[in-house]
Amino acid sequence: MSSCFNGGAGWPEPVVRVQAVSDSCGATIPERYVKAPSERPSSLSAPSGGGGLNNIPVVDMSMPDGEETARAVAAACREWGFFQAVNHGVRPELLRRARAAWRGFFAQPAEAREAYANSPATYEGYGSRLGTAKGGPLDWGDYYFLHLLPAALKSHDKWPSSVGGGLREATEEYAEEVVRLCRRVMGLLSRGLGLDDGRLQAAFGGVGGEGACLRVNFYPRCPQPELTLGVASHSDPGGMTMLLVDDHVRGLQVKNAGHWITVDPVPDAFIVNIGDQIQVLSNAVYKSVEHRVTVSAAEERLSLAFFYNPRSDLPLAPMPELVAPPARPALYPPMTFDEYREHIRRRGLSGKAQLQSQQMATAICGAPPAATASSSSSSASTLAR
Repeated sequence: MSSCFNGGAGWPEPVVRVQAVSDSCGATIPERYVKAPSERPSSLSAPSGGGGLNNIPVVDMSMPDGEETARAVAAACREWGFFQAVNHGVRPELLRRARAAWRGFFAQPAEAREAYANSPATYEGYGSRLGTAKGGPLDWGDYYFLHLLPAALKSHDKWPSSVGGGLREATEEYAEEVVRLCRRVMGLLSRGLGLDDGRLQAAFGGVGGEGACLRVNFYPRCPQPELTLGVASHSDPGGMTMLLVDDHVRGLQVKNAGHWITVDPVPDAFIVNIGDQIQVLSNAVYKSVEHRVTVSAAEERLSLAFFYNPRSDLPLAPMPELVAPPARPALYPPMTFDEYREHIRRRGLSGKAQLQSQQMATAICGAPPAATASSSSSSASTLAR
Protein backbone atom coordinates (compact mmCIF):
# COMPACT_ATOMS: atom_id res chain seq x y z
CA MET A 1 0.00 0.00 0.00
CA SER A 2 2.92 2.37 0.58
CA SER A 3 3.53 2.46 -3.15
CA CYS A 4 0.00 3.74 -3.73
CA PHE A 5 -0.35 6.45 -1.12
CA ASN A 6 1.40 9.66 -0.16
CA GLY A 7 0.42 11.13 3.18
CA GLY A 8 2.60 14.20 2.58
CA ALA A 9 2.52 17.19 4.88
CA GLY A 10 -0.38 19.56 4.32
CA TRP A 11 -2.78 17.27 2.49
CA PRO A 12 -6.03 16.63 4.40
CA GLU A 13 -6.02 12.90 3.60
CA PRO A 14 -3.76 10.30 1.97
CA VAL A 15 -3.09 11.04 -1.69
CA VAL A 16 -3.76 8.14 -4.02
CA ARG A 17 -1.70 7.96 -7.21
CA VAL A 18 -3.89 7.51 -10.27
CA GLN A 19 -1.26 5.26 -11.84
CA ALA A 20 -1.76 2.90 -8.89
CA VAL A 21 -5.56 3.11 -9.19
CA SER A 22 -5.36 2.37 -12.91
CA ASP A 23 -3.26 -0.73 -12.25
CA SER A 24 -5.51 -2.09 -9.50
CA CYS A 25 -9.12 -0.97 -9.96
CA GLY A 26 -10.18 -3.55 -12.54
CA ALA A 27 -13.19 -2.58 -14.65
CA THR A 28 -14.71 -0.03 -12.24
CA ILE A 29 -13.21 3.28 -11.17
CA PRO A 30 -13.58 4.46 -7.53
CA GLU A 31 -16.52 6.74 -6.79
CA ARG A 32 -14.29 9.73 -6.01
CA TYR A 33 -13.34 9.93 -9.70
CA VAL A 34 -16.88 9.73 -11.09
CA LYS A 35 -18.10 13.13 -12.29
CA ALA A 36 -21.66 14.43 -12.06
CA PRO A 37 -23.65 13.58 -15.21
CA SER A 38 -23.52 17.20 -16.45
CA GLU A 39 -19.70 17.20 -16.19
CA ARG A 40 -18.98 13.93 -17.97
CA PRO A 41 -17.20 13.87 -21.34
CA SER A 42 -20.38 13.14 -23.31
CA SER A 43 -22.05 16.30 -21.97
CA LEU A 44 -22.56 18.82 -24.81
CA SER A 45 -19.67 17.42 -26.83
CA ALA A 46 -19.43 18.37 -30.47
CA PRO A 47 -17.68 16.11 -33.00
CA SER A 48 -13.96 16.52 -33.55
CA GLY A 49 -12.98 19.19 -36.00
CA GLY A 50 -10.76 17.06 -38.19
CA GLY A 51 -9.14 20.30 -39.31
CA GLY A 52 -12.52 21.83 -40.18
CA LEU A 53 -14.65 24.58 -38.68
CA ASN A 54 -14.96 22.92 -35.29
CA ASN A 55 -11.22 22.88 -34.63
CA ILE A 56 -9.31 25.73 -32.96
CA PRO A 57 -7.46 28.13 -35.29
CA VAL A 58 -3.96 27.29 -36.54
CA VAL A 59 -1.50 30.19 -36.83
CA ASP A 60 1.73 29.97 -38.84
CA MET A 61 4.28 31.84 -36.73
CA SER A 62 6.74 32.00 -39.66
CA MET A 63 4.65 34.33 -41.82
CA PRO A 64 6.94 37.10 -43.14
CA ASP A 65 4.33 39.81 -42.46
CA GLY A 66 4.39 40.49 -38.71
CA GLU A 67 1.15 42.47 -38.91
CA GLU A 68 -0.61 39.52 -40.51
CA THR A 69 0.66 37.23 -37.74
CA ALA A 70 -0.53 39.68 -35.07
CA ARG A 71 -3.97 39.90 -36.66
CA ALA A 72 -4.28 36.09 -36.80
CA VAL A 73 -3.22 35.67 -33.17
CA ALA A 74 -5.52 38.45 -31.97
CA ALA A 75 -8.52 37.11 -33.90
CA ALA A 76 -8.03 33.61 -32.46
CA CYS A 77 -7.72 34.96 -28.91
CA ARG A 78 -10.80 37.16 -29.24
CA GLU A 79 -13.04 34.40 -30.60
CA TRP A 80 -11.59 31.18 -29.18
CA GLY A 81 -9.01 32.06 -26.54
CA PHE A 82 -6.96 29.26 -28.13
CA PHE A 83 -4.85 28.62 -31.19
CA GLN A 84 -2.26 26.13 -32.42
CA ALA A 85 1.10 27.71 -33.18
CA VAL A 86 3.03 26.01 -35.97
CA ASN A 87 6.50 26.87 -37.33
CA HIS A 88 7.11 28.52 -33.98
CA GLY A 89 10.89 28.20 -33.89
CA VAL A 90 11.28 25.60 -31.12
CA ARG A 91 13.08 22.60 -32.60
CA PRO A 92 10.95 19.46 -33.05
CA GLU A 93 13.88 17.38 -31.75
CA LEU A 94 13.77 19.29 -28.45
CA LEU A 95 10.01 18.80 -28.13
CA ARG A 96 10.39 15.05 -28.53
CA ARG A 97 13.36 14.89 -26.17
CA ALA A 98 11.46 16.71 -23.43
CA ARG A 99 8.42 14.45 -23.81
CA ALA A 100 10.55 11.30 -23.80
CA ALA A 101 12.46 12.40 -20.69
CA TRP A 102 9.26 12.97 -18.71
CA ARG A 103 7.76 9.71 -19.90
CA GLY A 104 10.82 8.15 -18.34
CA PHE A 105 9.97 9.70 -14.98
CA PHE A 106 6.42 8.34 -14.95
CA ALA A 107 7.69 4.91 -16.07
CA GLN A 108 9.83 4.60 -12.92
CA PRO A 109 8.79 2.39 -9.99
CA ALA A 110 6.38 4.08 -7.57
CA GLU A 111 9.02 4.27 -4.82
CA ALA A 112 11.31 6.35 -7.06
CA ARG A 113 8.51 8.75 -7.97
CA GLU A 114 7.43 9.15 -4.35
CA ALA A 115 10.83 10.59 -3.44
CA TYR A 116 9.54 13.80 -5.08
CA ALA A 117 6.03 13.87 -3.54
CA ASN A 118 4.67 17.40 -3.26
CA SER A 119 2.67 19.34 -0.67
CA PRO A 120 0.02 22.04 -1.12
CA ALA A 121 2.42 24.71 0.18
CA THR A 122 3.92 25.18 -3.32
CA TYR A 123 2.61 22.15 -5.28
CA GLU A 124 6.17 21.68 -6.54
CA GLY A 125 7.03 18.05 -7.20
CA TYR A 126 5.06 14.88 -7.91
CA GLY A 127 1.34 15.23 -7.24
CA SER A 128 -2.13 13.88 -7.90
CA ARG A 129 -4.61 16.50 -6.77
CA LEU A 130 -5.46 20.20 -6.73
CA GLY A 131 -7.21 21.82 -3.82
CA THR A 132 -7.14 20.88 -0.16
CA ALA A 133 -10.83 20.21 0.48
CA LYS A 134 -11.20 16.88 2.26
CA GLY A 135 -13.39 14.38 0.45
CA GLY A 136 -13.61 16.44 -2.73
CA PRO A 137 -13.88 14.99 -6.24
CA LEU A 138 -10.68 13.82 -7.93
CA ASP A 139 -9.41 13.95 -11.50
CA TRP A 140 -7.91 10.99 -13.38
CA GLY A 141 -4.34 12.18 -13.62
CA ASP A 142 -0.97 12.58 -11.89
CA TYR A 143 1.44 15.42 -12.52
CA TYR A 144 4.85 16.93 -11.83
CA PHE A 145 5.03 20.66 -11.12
CA LEU A 146 8.16 22.85 -11.32
CA HIS A 147 8.89 26.55 -10.76
CA LEU A 148 11.11 28.03 -13.48
CA LEU A 149 10.90 31.83 -13.14
CA PRO A 150 11.80 33.93 -11.29
CA ALA A 151 15.15 32.21 -10.89
CA ALA A 152 15.02 32.61 -7.10
CA LEU A 153 12.11 30.14 -6.97
CA LYS A 154 13.80 27.46 -9.09
CA SER A 155 15.12 24.66 -6.89
CA HIS A 156 16.91 21.81 -8.63
CA ASP A 157 16.57 19.81 -5.42
CA LYS A 158 12.95 19.27 -6.44
CA TRP A 159 13.78 18.21 -9.98
CA PRO A 160 14.01 14.47 -10.70
CA SER A 161 17.64 13.37 -10.83
CA SER A 162 17.34 9.60 -11.11
CA VAL A 163 15.89 9.49 -14.63
CA GLY A 164 18.06 8.62 -17.59
CA GLY A 165 17.86 10.54 -20.83
CA GLY A 166 18.93 13.94 -19.49
CA LEU A 167 15.63 15.09 -17.99
CA ARG A 168 17.10 18.14 -16.26
CA GLU A 169 19.08 19.24 -19.31
CA ALA A 170 16.13 18.76 -21.67
CA THR A 171 13.78 20.63 -19.32
CA GLU A 172 16.17 23.57 -18.91
CA GLU A 173 16.67 23.90 -22.66
CA TYR A 174 12.95 23.48 -23.32
CA ALA A 175 12.09 26.18 -20.77
CA GLU A 176 14.53 28.69 -22.28
CA GLU A 177 13.09 28.19 -25.76
CA VAL A 178 9.46 28.39 -24.64
CA VAL A 179 10.05 31.57 -22.61
CA ARG A 180 11.39 33.21 -25.78
CA LEU A 181 8.31 32.10 -27.68
CA CYS A 182 6.00 33.40 -24.94
CA ARG A 183 7.65 36.81 -25.05
CA ARG A 184 7.17 36.91 -28.80
CA VAL A 185 3.48 36.03 -28.51
CA MET A 186 3.06 38.71 -25.84
CA GLY A 187 4.29 41.27 -28.37
CA LEU A 188 1.80 40.02 -30.97
CA LEU A 189 -1.04 40.18 -28.44
CA SER A 190 -0.10 43.76 -27.54
CA ARG A 191 -0.04 44.75 -31.18
CA GLY A 192 -3.45 43.13 -31.66
CA LEU A 193 -4.81 45.49 -28.98
CA GLY A 194 -3.43 48.51 -30.83
CA LEU A 195 -0.69 49.00 -28.21
CA ASP A 196 3.10 49.05 -28.34
CA ASP A 197 4.64 45.59 -28.63
CA GLY A 198 6.06 45.73 -25.10
CA ARG A 199 2.94 46.93 -23.30
CA LEU A 200 1.61 43.56 -22.08
CA GLN A 201 5.11 42.47 -21.11
CA ALA A 202 5.52 45.63 -19.01
CA ALA A 203 2.23 44.86 -17.25
CA PHE A 204 3.62 41.41 -16.42
CA GLY A 205 6.63 42.99 -14.72
CA GLY A 206 8.90 43.43 -17.74
CA VAL A 207 11.35 41.01 -19.35
CA GLY A 208 12.93 39.14 -16.45
CA GLY A 209 10.16 40.11 -14.06
CA GLU A 210 7.62 37.51 -15.20
CA GLY A 211 6.94 34.10 -13.71
CA ALA A 212 6.96 30.69 -15.37
CA CYS A 213 6.27 27.15 -14.27
CA LEU A 214 5.83 23.74 -15.85
CA ARG A 215 3.21 21.12 -15.12
CA VAL A 216 3.82 17.73 -16.74
CA ASN A 217 0.53 15.82 -16.83
CA PHE A 218 0.28 12.04 -16.98
CA TYR A 219 -3.12 10.45 -17.67
CA PRO A 220 -3.10 6.66 -17.17
CA ARG A 221 -5.48 4.34 -18.99
CA CYS A 222 -8.98 4.40 -17.53
CA PRO A 223 -11.50 1.52 -17.69
CA GLN A 224 -14.49 3.94 -17.65
CA PRO A 225 -13.39 7.09 -19.48
CA GLU A 226 -16.99 8.11 -20.08
CA LEU A 227 -17.44 8.77 -16.34
CA THR A 228 -14.42 10.89 -15.47
CA LEU A 229 -11.99 13.56 -16.65
CA GLY A 230 -8.22 13.91 -16.61
CA VAL A 231 -8.65 17.58 -15.64
CA ALA A 232 -12.02 19.11 -14.77
CA SER A 233 -13.39 22.12 -16.63
CA HIS A 234 -11.46 25.32 -15.87
CA SER A 235 -9.83 28.39 -17.33
CA ASP A 236 -6.13 28.85 -16.59
CA PRO A 237 -5.62 31.31 -13.72
CA GLY A 238 -2.30 32.68 -15.01
CA GLY A 239 -1.30 34.70 -18.05
CA MET A 240 -0.77 32.36 -20.99
CA THR A 241 -0.23 28.63 -21.46
CA MET A 242 1.93 26.84 -24.04
CA LEU A 243 0.74 23.25 -24.16
CA LEU A 244 2.70 20.44 -25.80
CA VAL A 245 0.50 17.38 -26.20
CA ASP A 246 0.84 13.85 -27.53
CA ASP A 247 0.66 14.05 -31.31
CA HIS A 248 -1.27 10.79 -31.52
CA VAL A 249 -3.56 10.77 -28.46
CA ARG A 250 -6.32 13.36 -28.30
CA GLY A 251 -7.78 14.53 -25.02
CA LEU A 252 -8.01 18.33 -24.82
CA GLN A 253 -11.50 19.77 -25.20
CA VAL A 254 -12.24 23.50 -25.56
CA LYS A 255 -15.64 25.07 -24.88
CA ASN A 256 -16.99 27.13 -27.75
CA ALA A 257 -20.58 28.29 -28.32
CA GLY A 258 -21.77 26.01 -25.52
CA HIS A 259 -20.17 22.86 -26.95
CA TRP A 260 -17.02 20.95 -26.12
CA ILE A 261 -14.70 20.72 -29.13
CA THR A 262 -12.06 17.97 -29.14
CA VAL A 263 -8.83 19.48 -30.42
CA ASP A 264 -6.99 17.66 -33.19
CA PRO A 265 -3.32 18.40 -32.40
CA VAL A 266 -1.04 19.38 -35.26
CA PRO A 267 2.27 17.50 -35.00
CA ASP A 268 4.98 19.55 -33.25
CA ALA A 269 2.59 22.47 -32.63
CA PHE A 270 2.07 24.31 -29.37
CA ILE A 271 -1.52 24.78 -28.27
CA VAL A 272 -1.59 28.34 -26.91
CA ASN A 273 -4.35 29.65 -24.68
CA ILE A 274 -5.14 32.89 -22.91
CA GLY A 275 -5.26 32.80 -19.11
CA ASP A 276 -7.38 34.84 -16.71
CA GLN A 277 -4.70 37.49 -16.14
CA ILE A 278 -4.54 38.48 -19.81
CA GLN A 279 -8.33 38.57 -19.92
CA VAL A 280 -8.16 41.01 -17.00
CA LEU A 281 -5.39 43.16 -18.52
CA SER A 282 -7.16 43.28 -21.90
CA ASN A 283 -10.46 44.18 -20.18
CA ALA A 284 -11.98 41.00 -21.69
CA VAL A 285 -10.96 41.76 -25.29
CA TYR A 286 -9.01 38.49 -25.14
CA LYS A 287 -10.86 35.57 -23.58
CA SER A 288 -9.68 32.89 -21.20
CA VAL A 289 -11.83 29.95 -22.17
CA GLU A 290 -12.96 26.88 -20.25
CA HIS A 291 -11.27 23.65 -21.26
CA ARG A 292 -10.94 20.13 -19.88
CA VAL A 293 -9.14 16.86 -20.55
CA THR A 294 -10.69 13.51 -21.37
CA VAL A 295 -8.96 10.17 -20.82
CA SER A 296 -8.68 6.93 -22.76
CA ALA A 297 -9.29 3.27 -22.02
CA ALA A 298 -6.72 2.22 -24.61
CA GLU A 299 -3.79 4.60 -24.21
CA GLU A 300 -2.03 6.65 -21.56
CA ARG A 301 -1.32 10.28 -22.39
CA LEU A 302 1.33 12.83 -21.42
CA SER A 303 1.37 16.60 -21.92
CA LEU A 304 3.61 19.50 -20.90
CA ALA A 305 1.76 22.66 -19.82
CA PHE A 306 4.07 25.70 -19.64
CA PHE A 307 2.45 28.52 -17.67
CA TYR A 308 3.70 32.05 -18.40
CA ASN A 309 2.54 34.38 -15.65
CA PRO A 310 2.78 37.96 -14.42
CA ARG A 311 4.97 38.88 -11.49
CA SER A 312 2.99 37.45 -8.61
CA ASP A 313 2.96 40.46 -6.27
CA LEU A 314 2.13 43.07 -8.93
CA PRO A 315 -1.49 44.38 -8.82
CA LEU A 316 -3.19 43.73 -12.15
CA ALA A 317 -6.26 45.49 -13.54
CA PRO A 318 -7.49 46.40 -17.02
CA MET A 319 -4.85 48.48 -18.81
CA PRO A 320 -5.92 52.14 -18.79
CA GLU A 321 -5.62 52.40 -22.58
CA LEU A 322 -8.48 49.88 -22.88
CA VAL A 323 -10.83 51.58 -20.40
CA ALA A 324 -13.22 54.32 -21.59
CA PRO A 325 -16.20 54.85 -19.24
CA PRO A 326 -19.11 54.79 -19.51
CA ALA A 327 -19.09 52.78 -22.75
CA ARG A 328 -16.16 50.58 -21.71
CA PRO A 329 -15.67 50.58 -17.94
CA ALA A 330 -12.99 48.57 -16.18
CA LEU A 331 -14.48 45.11 -15.68
CA TYR A 332 -12.15 43.87 -12.92
CA PRO A 333 -10.68 45.34 -9.72
CA PRO A 334 -6.92 45.33 -9.09
CA MET A 335 -5.61 42.05 -7.65
CA THR A 336 -2.21 40.37 -7.52
CA PHE A 337 -1.70 36.97 -9.07
CA ASP A 338 -0.73 35.66 -5.61
CA GLU A 339 -4.15 36.71 -4.29
CA TYR A 340 -5.96 35.32 -7.32
CA ARG A 341 -4.41 31.86 -7.36
CA GLU A 342 -4.87 31.34 -3.63
CA HIS A 343 -8.51 30.58 -4.43
CA ILE A 344 -7.45 27.82 -6.84
CA ARG A 345 -5.00 26.31 -4.37
CA ARG A 346 -7.66 26.10 -1.65
CA ARG A 347 -10.66 24.96 -3.68
CA GLY A 348 -9.28 23.40 -6.84
CA LEU A 349 -10.65 23.96 -10.34
CA SER A 350 -14.15 25.43 -10.74
CA GLY A 351 -14.77 26.55 -14.31
CA LYS A 352 -14.49 30.34 -14.49
CA ALA A 353 -16.06 30.98 -11.09
CA GLN A 354 -13.17 33.05 -9.71
CA LEU A 355 -12.97 35.46 -12.66
CA GLN A 356 -16.74 35.79 -12.86
CA SER A 357 -16.96 36.60 -9.15
CA GLN A 358 -14.46 39.43 -9.64
CA GLN A 359 -16.46 40.83 -12.53
CA MET A 360 -19.71 40.65 -10.55
CA ALA A 361 -18.12 42.44 -7.59
CA THR A 362 -16.89 45.22 -9.87
CA ALA A 363 -20.33 45.58 -11.47
CA ILE A 364 -22.00 45.88 -8.06
CA CYS A 365 -19.45 48.07 -6.28
CA GLY A 366 -17.80 49.88 -9.16
CA ALA A 367 -14.14 49.63 -10.05
CA PRO A 368 -11.57 51.91 -8.45
CA PRO A 369 -10.07 54.54 -10.77
CA ALA A 370 -7.63 53.02 -13.23
CA ALA A 371 -4.01 54.09 -13.03
CA THR A 372 -2.69 56.21 -15.84
CA ALA A 373 -0.71 54.48 -18.52
CA SER A 374 2.51 56.22 -17.49
CA SER A 375 2.21 55.38 -13.79
CA SER A 376 1.33 51.76 -14.58
CA SER A 377 4.39 51.40 -16.80
CA SER A 378 6.62 53.03 -14.22
CA SER A 379 5.35 50.78 -11.47
CA ALA A 380 5.93 47.68 -13.57
CA SER A 381 9.45 48.83 -14.39
CA THR A 382 10.24 49.51 -10.74
CA LEU A 383 8.98 46.12 -9.57
CA ALA A 384 10.77 44.20 -12.31
CA ARG A 385 14.27 44.63 -10.91
